[in-house]
Amino acid sequence: MVDFRLDDELLALRERVVTFIRDQIIPYERDARQLFHGPTEALRLELVARARAAGLLSPHAPRAYGGLGLDHRAMAVIFEAAGYSTLGPLALNIQAPDEGNCNLLFQVATPAQQERWLAPLYRGETRSVFAMTEPEGGAGSDPSLLKTTAEPDGDDYLINGRKWFITGLPGSAFQIIMARTLDQRGQDIGATLFITPSEAPGIEVVRMLDTLDSNSPGGHCEVIYRNLRVSRDQVLGEIGKGFRYAQVRLGPARMTHCMRWLGAAQRCHDIASAFAKQRIAFGKPIIEHQGVGFMLADNRIDLHTCRLATWHACWLLDQGDKARAETSMCKVHCSEALGRVVDRSMQVLGAMGISADTVVERIYRDIRAFRLYDGPSEVHRWVLARD
Repeated sequence: MVDFRLDDELLALRERVVTFIRDQIIPYERDARQLFHGPTEALRLELVARARAAGLLSPHAPRAYGGLGLDHRAMAVIFEAAGYSTLGPLALNIQAPDEGNCNLLFQVATPAQQERWLAPLYRGETRSVFAMTEPEGGAGSDPSLLKTTAEPDGDDYLINGRKWFITGLPGSAFQIIMARTLDQRGQDIGATLFITPSEAPGIEVVRMLDTLDSNSPGGHCEVIYRNLRVSRDQVLGEIGKGFRYAQVRLGPARMTHCMRWLGAAQRCHDIASAFAKQRIAFGKPIIEHQGVGFMLADNRIDLHTCRLATWHACWLLDQGDKARAETSMCKVHCSEALGRVVDRSMQVLGAMGISADTVVERIYRDIRAFRLYDGPSEVHRWVLARD
């Protein structure tokens, strides 16, 4: 039986995060350094410095790396509290794709790789990239269509290919690239993950993609690799096991998306509820009209079920269960239910909801992508139906 009660220590930590987000981070939401392709690096570093001073930086990191060593269920509570602000995950250094890359490197990287790449990432000094998705019939929801190749050249590999919707590349310190690996005879031996500095020769950003969301530093881009040279010590894990390692990253990362967006949707609901109690129409506050009151009631239902689903899936992860089906179900349910919460909140706000007078309009744009990244709802449904 799952015990959903929170202990006093976790409740106290959540209160610290709630206070920090309210007093120190929400005031930054109108900062001019939030650009079309995401917050600037200067803004990110300023926010990280505030979280560091508050003792809240990288709560997902093991204590050996200066973090709080939280398990998945505790992360669900704290990540939701951080997600209450559009800048909260960035401040606490738990934004995608960095948070997922931290988990991958912690589990798979060698001690030398962790020292070079993971430690600065946990400290909030750098940003990272996970490069898997490809255009033109390449890898996406079906990674078996991977076209980017890594061919041996002496003791090194040469990577060639094209990726797109790669998040955060401009300004990042390093990237993890998935490539189909060939042996000396040209035989395909499976996908492999490689780590490379983002400024290495052979990496070209072709274009920045103008997208609906704008919450990730560096935005989303299309990139070409032309004879990108990587050495054997830049292989992450073992040759040919890239798909397996990708699941190490993607499963928990789907859950942390649910956690962060829970906070954002709760924020929208709170704004809409406060508005509905003071906005008068037809002689009474609009919350007293069933059309509005029922929408807010449905918001509470969706928020509650998403929270329970997330905590349950996290509990399974903490028990050592791979929880593939549960994470797929949770990702589909949360991405769609939380989207409904934000949509209803905008409807309750009326004309003000589509303006920048509240953060709801911003969250409405950002959260729509949640139904697509880390596997669109249709792919997860297909996996569940197949199982």
